[in-house]
Amino acid sequence: MITLSNIRKVYNAGRPNEFTAIRDVSLELEPNKTTVLKGPSGSGKTTLLSMLGCMTRPTAGRILLGQREITSLPEKFLAEIRRSTFGFIFQQLNLIRGITVLENVMLPAYPTGERRSEVVARAMALLDLCNLSHKAEARVEWLSGGEAQRAAIARALINGPAIIICDEPTAHLDTALSLEFMETMKRLRDDGKTILIASHDPLVNDSDAVDRIVEIRDGRLVPPKACA
Repeated sequence: MITLSNIRKVYNAGRPNEFTAIRDVSLELEPNKTTVLKGPSGSGKTTLLSMLGCMTRPTAGRILLGQREITSLPEKFLAEIRRSTFGFIFQQLNLIRGITVLENVMLPAYPTGERRSEVVARAMALLDLCNLSHKAEARVEWLSGGEAQRAAIARALINGPAIIICDEPTAHLDTALSLEFMETMKRLRDDGKTILIASHDPLVNDSDAVDRIVEIRDGRLVPPKACA
C-alpha cells in the first residue's frame, strides 16, 4: 500500500514565478494492482508520479510506503528505496546510445555491488522474457521503437522491483505497440507487481490491464462520477 496524505508540491516558492503543481492530494494505492493517473498535459500527473517514485519530494504532506514514512528520509536512503523498490519506464525511454542493449539493461544494478556474472545472467533472462535476447549485443540506436520499449521494460525489472512506474509509456508508440505494452503490464501485474502509469492515452485507460483510474486536473484529484 502507498498512502499519500495532503500532498502539495510548489515550485519556485516565494518567487514571482511560484507555481503549485499538486494541491493537497490524499490517495491510497493498492498493491498488486494497475493504477492509471489520468489527466491532460500540465494536470500534475507526472509530478505526482515523480513523488510516488521518490524522485522528488513534496513541499508538504506525507507519503507512506507500506508502514514506512519516506518523505523525510535522507537522500541516501531514498536512493536505495528507488533502486530496490521501483522500476522506471520513462516517456523518452532514456536508453544510453553508444552501448549495447545488454549494458543498458544492466545499468541500474551496478550500484548493488553484485557480481557481474550474476547481473549478466539476470539481464539475459529478462531480455529473453521480453523477446529481445537476440539483440543483446546490438547498440540501442539500432533498435526499432518496439524493441527499445522492451529494452526499457527489461531495464526497469533488473533489480526485481515491487513497483513499476511508467510516465506516458505509449506516447511515441503506434496502436499495435501500445497494446503490446499494456499486455506486458498485465502479465507483470498478474505476477504480483504494482503498476503505476501516468497517461492520457485512451488505449491505456481502456485496457483490461488497468484496475483503477485516478483522474487529476489542475493539481487536484477529480472526484469519481456517481453512477446514474
